[in-house]
Amino acid sequence: MPLIYLELFVVCLGIVLLFLESLRCGISKTTLVGIAVAGLGLVLVSTFICNFKLISVSPFYAADELALFYKQFILIATIIVLLMSLPYSRIMEKGERTEEGVREFFILPLFACVGMMWLVSAKDFIFLFIALELTTLVFYVLVAYMRRSVLCLEAGVKYFILGAFSTGFLVYGISWIFGVTGHTNFEQIGNASISVSAYPALLFGVGLVVIAIGFKIAAFPFQFWVPDVYQGAPTPVTAYLSVASKAAGFVVLLRVIEIPVLQSRILGILGIAAGFTVLFGNLTALLQTNVKRLLAYSSIAHAGFLLMGVASLNASSLATKAISFYLGAYLLMTLLAFFAIIIVSCETGGDEMSNFKGLGKRSPLLAASILLAMLSLAGIPLTAGFFGKFFIFMSAIQAHHWLLVGCGALGVCCGFYYYLKIIGVMYWQGPSPDLGRIRVSADSATILVLLCIGIVFLGIFPHLLLALL
Repeated sequence: MPLIYLELFVVCLGIVLLFLESLRCGISKTTLVGIAVAGLGLVLVSTFICNFKLISVSPFYAADELALFYKQFILIATIIVLLMSLPYSRIMEKGERTEEGVREFFILPLFACVGMMWLVSAKDFIFLFIALELTTLVFYVLVAYMRRSVLCLEAGVKYFILGAFSTGFLVYGISWIFGVTGHTNFEQIGNASISVSAYPALLFGVGLVVIAIGFKIAAFPFQFWVPDVYQGAPTPVTAYLSVASKAAGFVVLLRVIEIPVLQSRILGILGIAAGFTVLFGNLTALLQTNVKRLLAYSSIAHAGFLLMGVASLNASSLATKAISFYLGAYLLMTLLAFFAIIIVSCETGGDEMSNFKGLGKRSPLLAASILLAMLSLAGIPLTAGFFGKFFIFMSAIQAHHWLLVGCGALGVCCGFYYYLKIIGVMYWQGPSPDLGRIRVSADSATILVLLCIGIVFLGIFPHLLLALL
């Protein structure tokens, strides 16, 4: 069975759900999410039990183990984000829309999922552009979905303008590459005979493409849209952008730098960007008092750690696996943090640091979930985040990038401070006397516990995820 059948099934599922919604047949949001999650779960299970042929059905579509792993990654992220959206819909219904007005919010992530699944299989610039635009257009709508919120509208406008700006860089870069090589396929570009005089034009085009990808993965100095967009967007969308979109962006970057004629010239620039991204993200996060904004700057820092692995690709055999493991760990700990934040925000009406005061007494489960997520993001041993950072540092050491290792070590020290700051607010600052306990529904508690188990499990048995790679 060709691998592209996975995307076709998800597309059909999204179209069916849109059709059911358009009929106004009284289907509830819970049922809608249930159908979407069941369909995506079926696709995810099929990737493990079905014998998919890892052969290319087209010159522009890569069907390899890397693509299969990240399709599984994106499916898991989409399922969890859809489950996160159910409790968050209470916030949307309070001041934004009726239940009928939020149902599209549970369907649109399916089309973003399809776009990212195509994106990780793209090995042609034209196909890459189409998949990227499908993903980005859906995110434009999702980011600005709460149209009566000033912060949400501001986030949507910034994301739209800067997203269009980065698309311009991408298209212009592709045109230069095509003008020099006469091809848009990655393999054909690598095999093309290029004269010495044409190298500067080729590098210019590739530089523009890397700038566009830098916007998508929030690498320094293209990260300035992240804090406002992450803070203003609906929290499930923030989580989706932070995890799945970032992973898809890094896979695109890995495929672009596989082109032999480009690799050695790009990696040095990416190494410089990695150092600045790690330092900027961690140092700026020290000053934040809003938890979502803090995690936004933290996301920039994690992009820097991932770029450390990318910069080590040509000198470390561990680098590719280190990047994939880091993203797998980042999936669990980031979604756990955002899931708990959604529940707290529903009860307290905000995501400022003050809303988390005394959470250890008001809801031990939520506090323990955030505690584990923060410890894993900081890189404490016996968590998935520890081995994520460990493998990244190992790849940088194998490549003898000692300056990057130093920047990363400084970034880790900063991370300990601002992650533990949230823990201190939850456990060492008492809640206001008029605040009661926060109740967590059984299904939300189950998801929180499963994510916690996953983080600890990978922190003890990292080789199980490495085996999938």
